[in-house]
Order: sequence, then structure tokens, then C-alpha cells
Amino acid sequence: MRFDIMTLFPELVDRVLGESIIGRAQKSGACTVRTFNIRDYSEDKRRRVDDTPYGGGMGMLMAAPPIYNCYRAVLADQLASGFDGRRRVIYLSPAGRVLTQGVARELAAGYDNLVLLCGHYEGVDRRIVEEIVDEEISIGDFVLTGGEIPACVLVDCVARLTEGVLSDAACYEEESLTAGLLEYPQFTRPVDYHGMRVPEVLLSGDHARIRSWRQEAALELTRRQRPDLLAQSDSTDETKET
Repeated sequence: MRFDIMTLFPELVDRVLGESIIGRAQKSGACTVRTFNIRDYSEDKRRRVDDTPYGGGMGMLMAAPPIYNCYRAVLADQLASGFDGRRRVIYLSPAGRVLTQGVARELAAGYDNLVLLCGHYEGVDRRIVEEIVDEEISIGDFVLTGGEIPACVLVDCVARLTEGVLSDAACYEEESLTAGLLEYPQFTRPVDYHGMRVPEVLLSGDHARIRSWRQEAALELTRRQRPDLLAQSDSTDETKET
């Protein structure tokens, strides 16, 4: 999977995604992350990328031309490297559909390349969204100062579903939200910590009992902390039956 990120702050993105699992995945070739500084593609002598919005209002708006030039550079870089995969261009925006594990699976399975546009200030000129963007994605119903953090979240979420990024598919197939439930509670040494003991069933070595306990524990945890997930599951089941 290749990720191309158009941003005003490539150092921020590179620092976050250059560490830990995603950083190691880049070194191994399991995924590729490329950042492009939109400011480098401004035709203004002072490298300006923003201007005041028509109609008035607070703040500045990112202009369309530098973003478009940056996008052309992304495509040229892909061509020069011999990349020719399934591409989707995404604008990180609170107006988009909310990122979920299901959306991440859809993107990981459906595309070989995600081109991510990070807005800043008051956002971007709408015309560039209409021209190059396939869809908008939000990481939640709140507003941030820029799209860099959401872009890092999206890359981390999607990349870990790519073959070779994690050591085994079981690492993500049994985790929280994958089956519509929160993941079961987990424990490690010591057995007794501040008077709290690891559940005896997990020490039994009986894999059938452990599997059953984990299923029940996941259901109970979801019921207590995220009942909305169970409601969504029930709604989906009803739709399938009708």
C-alpha cells in the first residue's frame, strides 16, 4: 500500500509515521509513505498558499493552484517510480464520512494507493475538492487545526491491515471493533497485582474454556462501555432478515 500525503507540515507527518510499527513497515517495504509539501508548489514568490475567503469571514483559506500543482507532482512521482495501482484521493475534513474499522478495511482491500490532502487554516478552496478529491473522511465530530493528525490516524489504521505490516493477520482479526465488539480484557505477568488476580480460566490451559470466556467477556465489556455497537449490530441483523 502506498500513501501520498499533501501537507504544509511534512516533518510532522514524517516524524509520527516514521516510528514504531508503521516506521518498520516502511523500512521493510510492506508500505510506502511519501509526503509532499504543498508550499513547494506555490507559484507565488513568497511561496504563499493561502488567501482571504471571498465573501468575508475569519481566517485564511488554502488556494487551489498550489494544491493542484502538488497533486500533479504526486502523479508524476508515481509514474516515475513505476507505480500503477488503484488510487483514491481523500480530503481529511469534518464534513466527510467518519472513519471506522469498516471504512479502513474497505480502503485497505479496495485500493493500492491513498492520496491524502491535509487542509489547514479555514480549509481549502472548494473547487480543488471538486476537481481532484474522490471522498472526504473525518476522524470524528470535532474540529482540529489541520488535517495532518487525521492523516496520520488514517494511514496507521489502514496500513496495519496491509499484508506484511503486522506479524500475523490474527493481530487485527480478533481485536476491538473487527467483529462488532470491543476486544476482551487481556492480562500479563504478574498473576497477582495489587490484590487483583488474573482470571483463573486464563491460567487453566483449557483453550475451549478460554475462548468461551473471551467471547463472553467481550460481549459484557461492549454492553457496559459501548452499547451503541450492539445496537448497530442488531439493526444490521434486522435489515438482513427483511
